[in-house]
Amino acid sequence: MSIADVTAARDGQDGNVGTPGGPRSSRPKHRTFTREYKMRILGQYEAASSPQERNALLRREGIYSAYITEWRRLRDRMASEAAPEKKPGRPGKSQAEAENERLRKENEKLAAKLTKTEAALEIMGKVHALLETLSESADSEKNQKK
Repeated sequence: MSIADVTAARDGQDGNVGTPGGPRSSRPKHRTFTREYKMRILGQYEAASSPQERNALLRREGIYSAYITEWRRLRDRMASEAAPEKKPGRPGKSQAEAENERLRKENEKLAAKLTKTEAALEIMGKVHALLETLSESADSEKNQKK
């Protein structure tokens, strides 16, 4: 219970909080802006050539610069959701085609890596066989000396 509620109860007012006749009915309401208004103000703000003009627009409309930031994010989010599935910088390719190309390139890299790994394993096998042969010959030389 707030001080306004206590005062209202003491003065004989029994209005509920949030109702038109309630004790807080004189408080300012949260402002809401239409999409058209937001886009119009954003356009004017971005068209302003100097910081002074932008600040004058904010003062005239009675809005904060944080609204501009929030509205830009909203506009950009809506634009990205409405954009067709194309990879930026590559006109004419759908997202599926771009993903296919990326996977093809990755497959080529992995195939080259596999070839190198197989060659390294083959060399290691030969080195192992050579060391085994040398070890056997060294063991046979030790047995002959005894």
